[in-house]
Order: sequence, then structure tokens, then C-alpha cells
Amino acid sequence: MKRTHLSAAIAMACCISTGVAMAQTSGNDQTQASQGTSTVQQRVNASSTSNTTTSNATQRDVKQMSQVTVQGQSLSLGGGLMSVQTAPKAVSTITRDAIEKASPGSNFTQMIGSIPGVNAATDDVTGLANGHYSMRGYDSSDIGMTVNGAPITDTGSYTVYATEYGDSENMGDITVLQGIPDIDMPDSGASGGHIGWATIDPSHQAGVDFTQTIGNNDYRRTFVRLNSGDMGPVRSWVSFSDNSANMWRGAGDLRVTKVDGKSVWTIDDNNSISASLQYSRQSNLEYDSLSKTQAQQLGYFYNYNSTWIPLSGLKGSALKTAATNDENFYALHTNPYSSYMFSMDGEFKLSDSIHATVIPYLWWGSGGGGGGALAQESDSPINKYLYANIDLNGNGSVTNSTKTDFSGGTVYSYSEAYTYRPGVLVKFNQDFGMDNSLEYGFWYERSRKSQNESYGLVDPNTGIPGDVWGNSSFLVYPTGGATQKFYEEYTTTDLKKGFVTDNWTPNDYWTFVGGVSYLYATRTGFSYDYPGSTTQTFATFNNNWHKFLPMAGIKFQLDERNQFYLGTGKTFRVPSNTAAILDALAGVNNSAPEMSWNTDLGWRYYGDAISASADLYNSNYFNKQEVGYNPTNNDELYTTIPHMDMRGFNGELSWKFAKDWNVYTSYTYTQAKIRGDLDGGPYDSNTGDGPGIYPTDGKTMPDTARNIGNLSVSYDNTHYWATINARATSSLYGDYMNTESVGGFTTFNFSAGYRFSDWNSFLTSPYLKLNIDNLANHRAFTYVSSAPVLSSAAVGKALNLYNSTAYYGLLQPRTYMVTFGVSFR
Repeated sequence: MKRTHLSAAIAMACCISTGVAMAQTSGNDQTQASQGTSTVQQRVNASSTSNTTTSNATQRDVKQMSQVTVQGQSLSLGGGLMSVQTAPKAVSTITRDAIEKASPGSNFTQMIGSIPGVNAATDDVTGLANGHYSMRGYDSSDIGMTVNGAPITDTGSYTVYATEYGDSENMGDITVLQGIPDIDMPDSGASGGHIGWATIDPSHQAGVDFTQTIGNNDYRRTFVRLNSGDMGPVRSWVSFSDNSANMWRGAGDLRVTKVDGKSVWTIDDNNSISASLQYSRQSNLEYDSLSKTQAQQLGYFYNYNSTWIPLSGLKGSALKTAATNDENFYALHTNPYSSYMFSMDGEFKLSDSIHATVIPYLWWGSGGGGGGALAQESDSPINKYLYANIDLNGNGSVTNSTKTDFSGGTVYSYSEAYTYRPGVLVKFNQDFGMDNSLEYGFWYERSRKSQNESYGLVDPNTGIPGDVWGNSSFLVYPTGGATQKFYEEYTTTDLKKGFVTDNWTPNDYWTFVGGVSYLYATRTGFSYDYPGSTTQTFATFNNNWHKFLPMAGIKFQLDERNQFYLGTGKTFRVPSNTAAILDALAGVNNSAPEMSWNTDLGWRYYGDAISASADLYNSNYFNKQEVGYNPTNNDELYTTIPHMDMRGFNGELSWKFAKDWNVYTSYTYTQAKIRGDLDGGPYDSNTGDGPGIYPTDGKTMPDTARNIGNLSVSYDNTHYWATINARATSSLYGDYMNTESVGGFTTFNFSAGYRFSDWNSFLTSPYLKLNIDNLANHRAFTYVSSAPVLSSAAVGKALNLYNSTAYYGLLQPRTYMVTFGVSFR
């Protein structure tokens, strides 16, 4: 780890903390405080809860909500897997109750797996290998994401790398909006919904929390949180965690360090400012996705090649074969990344009827992913791509490589991105009496992102890259000494959004919500292919997209227990920077953005022992972005799936059938159908060259399970607690033509713990926790990592079109984790 980065993160967190005098645990204390606040204050805020769907509720609606919410909290719905909701659209929230009992290193993608509509999986249950998730058939790049109200989706690709964000001990709650994001969300890529989570508020009492976890595969995790307690009007916490594990298949390990912090300044009863920090530095290796054939031939536990073949002494075809094999050496497949996220949340009462929220933020990230590539030796002074006057194979000389006599070796291919992303969200809530409330505001962001894929040197005897982070030890051109790169790109993205929402409750039964936002997005930049070489190409782009996005909702509150709702909204995703760049290289501008119309029709019931929700939904999804291919010039190009229909059912139920006992179940039915054929690129019917038009009409979206069911039974008597849950997922198609699929699977997880009484006035809240994942030690393909249009399984099926291979993530075998925690005060 670079000490300068870690020191800077700790320094920032300590500044947030304003002076550290240590903290007690107290997830319960902190959570109860925020929950209690939400029942007596009208305006919720992003830094205390992720569920801001009622931030514009009228005063009449607040009185109704407080009664239902208090009842729901007293039942601890589903052991924290279900929460009271009142918005006229599909919403689900995971609370601190459930998060406390999960595996301690879990990231947010693992937490939301039980939520109806969500299909989540991970390569490693430690939470150190990010995660994979989709929602109602939309993949993760179509789903917005915020932490404490600030956006964290990648500005170019909309990807979220879950390992970067937060420790579970610091998570307050996690909210999923399965189809229709709140209109005030800072999203430019949320055509399929939104996920948000908030960190816990600092405790009022000073102390320190300590957690230690050990588990399979040499998993070790140490977590420490210091809390200042009340220091006048300010209270703060700062945490540090060190996480490491061996990879469960193949060679290599995962290492992540995190520093988080939060500070709250209570100016008075009506005004406050909070500040939050999330810092992460990871030096991970990658899990390789496997095809069905690879899993069968190489074995379920294969990852990347664990053995490096020294190239010195090899010549010709033997040298090329060995170097090609070494491209797959595990030490080359890296995933180093560091990031900072700093945000604030100012909540101000401007008058008796006007409340203001101001959320400025700054996100910075640097890092990428590594792999292997072949380069050839040459003493020519010409700057030819992937040729270099360097002894690559360690035989002591530079030998010119020819078509018939290969001379060269393996180099480190490193794809890096650097992102600088400042922005601000400002909104106002204005009451017009008891029955009407107006929310309006704006979001502005100007992000800069540079990307490149460079090549570095590899030790020919060990296969270890000279610099994993790609800052030195480069493969260079003979003339000028420039670093050899596949591409170099720079993008500036300006996002401007204005919004207004009106909430009207004419009586105790009806709620009407209507609003509209206007999003204006601009992407400008340039792209080089093979910069500095004889084949260098260059293109610039200046694209803009803008849309009005309306939404409306109606809720009928029949009584304290029953509510019915209908919600609809238009969502929009600005084309990714990759699409903008490919368009520029192809001489095309302003390609169509993704767009959806999402509609929810639902019912909720909150009773004395049973609570339930049911939701029917329909989404019309247009212009799903894909990458095609032009065989004439070997260029990728931007293309779309013109139309998709997503329909289905989401439901969940909580039953407190006895004192200390609770059952939770959820069910998801998803039908994601492609309408129309996919244009993969130019096709020559005479030569049979090119992808052409694929007959995808009526096919099911790959990586979309038709049926998903969750069942959880939990017991909690204050001291002892235990939970067993089962999850069943149906089969998945691996390609858009539905020529290949993998079977469904079921997993069982178990967790249990014991909360000791305080040992003394200094050592408080000690506990011991056991988590067992995949109890039945099942093996399965869990998600589609790379979905071709047409799988190689279709060869011989009279389809004269390009085919490729589908790759999948794998279910980790049974794992154990034991955690001990205690607080000092």
C-alpha cells in the first residue's frame, strides 16, 4: 500500500471527526435514533436513511406514516429484510437488523439478494471481489446508485464496484427502487431503477468498536471504529478495516483496506450538516469467468494458470506456444484500484414552510485491470504496435520476429481509468398547508475521465509485472521512447438536471404525486487508437442528449393496514462514453439513448403479525446499448436492441408467528423479452463475412432468471439469535439468441450468534457470530459474465452468423466465518 494515500485518507477522516475520543458500538443506538427521528420529523435526509421516497410527503401524510412506521418497527419485519413503505411505487429497504447478522465483510450487492426483483451473486463471499446484480431484467449498468445521497456509478460505463464502498458495520440501511427512481435522484444512467444506502449516524457516547473475523481460505478481517461522542454540537466517527483472503479457486489473493468517516453538526433542532468519507484501496487479483466447456475440461476450481513457463531457451513455435499460454498467468490478471468519496448533506429550515437540502460531493478514483498480451522483438526503428527493441523472453538478445519464426514474449496489459467527479444536488421542499407539498431543485455535475490501455514489462523468469499499477516499467517504442498503448481516451461529461414534484393529499385516503425532470447531458472528448505508432488513429466527439422525464403516482390508503398504489415514470440513460467514442470513430454522433417507461401496480398490508406486499410491473425498454462489429475495418461499433418488454411480479411477506420467531419470504417472476432483431454490423452474403442481423425477436434476455424465491426463518431472544435462509434461482440463458443455458440452483445459508451481557463498565456489548454460506456445498453457474449474441453452442444449427462463447461466474463452495466483537467505553 502507498502510505501517502492511506495517510491522506486517515487525515481526511480525522478532520471529519473533529477530534477523536472513541466510540461504542451501537448500531442499535444509532439506528434507533435515526428511526425515531423519521417518525417525528417530516423531512428525511440522505445521510440518516437511504429511504428518501417520502421526503416530499405532506403534513397530513406524515401523521399517517408515523402510525404505520412505529407498528412496523415494533414487529422488526422479516428480521430486518422488510420495511414499511408508503410511496406509490415499488420500494424495498433492508435495515440495520439484517445487516448486523450478515457476513461481516459483505458488500451491498450481497445484502440486497433477498429483495424481490433483485438477482445478486458474487465471486467471493468475503465481499472482496465486488459483486454482480440485475433487477427485473435490467443489468447493473442500467441501475442508479447513491451513498449518502451522492452518486457512485462510474461516469462512463455506469458500473459500480461494490468492494470500494463501506464496511457492513457502518451501513445504516439499503433501499432499492425496483423500477422508478425518485425524480430528484442524481442519476444519468438509471433506466432500470435505483439503489441507495446510508451510513449510520455517530453515537452520542464516546468509545471504540472492535471486530475480528477469521474464516476459510485464510480469510482475515480486522475492523476498528472510533467515535468521539458529543463534542458540543458535533459528534463523529472514523473507522479502519484491513481485509484479506486467499482466492478459493486458483492461485492469488484479495487485499482491501478501507477508511470511512462521518461527522454530524447539529446546529439546532431544524438545521444540521453532516459530512462523510469512503476511502478504499484494493490490490486484488481477478477471478476468471469460465465457459461450460472450460469448467468441464479444466475443473470447477480452475481460475488462471498458476504456473509460469520461463521462455529463455525456447525458440520458434515452442516459444510462441509458451508465451501464449503465459498470457493466462494468474499474476497478470490484476485489479488494483483506489478511490475517495467525500460528500456533505446540509439540511436547513429557511422558513416555517420551506426546507432546503444541499449535497455537494467529490469522487476520485484511479486504477484498473490487468491481463497478458504478446509482443514481438524487433531492432527496427519504426514505431510498430507491439514490436519493441527489448529482450522480452530473457534469452540475452533481441531477435527479430518474423511470420515464420516468432521471437518475443508476454507483456503486462493494463487498462487504467482516472476519474475526477465533483457535483452538487440542491432541493427545496415547500408546504402549502396540510395537504400540499412541492419539491423542486437541480443537480449539476462536471466529471472528467481519462482511460488508456498501456503495456508493461514482465519478468521473463517469474511472470511478475514490473509495476502492477502501470506507473513504470513500460514497453516503449524505439523512436521517442513513448509508452506503447492500445488506446488513450479523455471524456468530459456535463450533467444538468432540474426537477419539480407535487404531492397532494386531499383527505386521509388519497395521495396524488406528479412531477417532471429535465436532464441535459453533454459528452466531449477525444480518442486515440495505437497512439504514437505508425497505425495511430484519432477522433473527437461532442455529443449531447436531453429529455423531459415525467412521473406520476396514486396511493389509496384504505385503512391503517391496507394501501394500494399505481405509479409510472419515464427513465433515461445517457449513452456510455464507450458508445460515444465508438460513434466518433465510426463518424456518427448523437446516437439514441436508452429509455424506459416503468409502471408499478401494487398492494401493501401491515398487520399485527403478518405484513405483505405484492407488485405487478411492466417496463417498455428502448435502445439497449450493445457493441457490434464491422469486419471491413475490424472496428467495433455502437448498436442497440431496439425494444424490450419486461413484465412480472414481485412479492414479499413477513410473519411473526411466535415470540422471538419470524419468517420472511420473497418471490420474483421476470419475463424479459426482446422485440425485434439485433443488427450486429455489416454482413456480406456472398462471402459470409460479418455479424449481420441476428433473429433475436421473442428471445429472453440473457442472465435473467424467470423465477427467484427466498425463504428465511429467524429466531432472536435478545441474547441468542439464529437464521437459516434458502434461495432458489431458475435457469439462465447465456446468449441473446438463447442457444445456451445453465441450470437453476438452490443455496442454503446459516448464521447464528450470541450477545453477551456487558463484561464490565469498560468492555460492553461483546458478541460472537458464525456465518456459513452455501451450507449444502452446492456447485453452480451463478451469473452470466459475458453474453455473446450467439453462443458457440449454435454451430451447426444453420445460422451463418458470428458466434462466440458465453462465460459464467461460479458459486463458491461452503465457507465458514467466525466473528468476535466488543466495544470499549
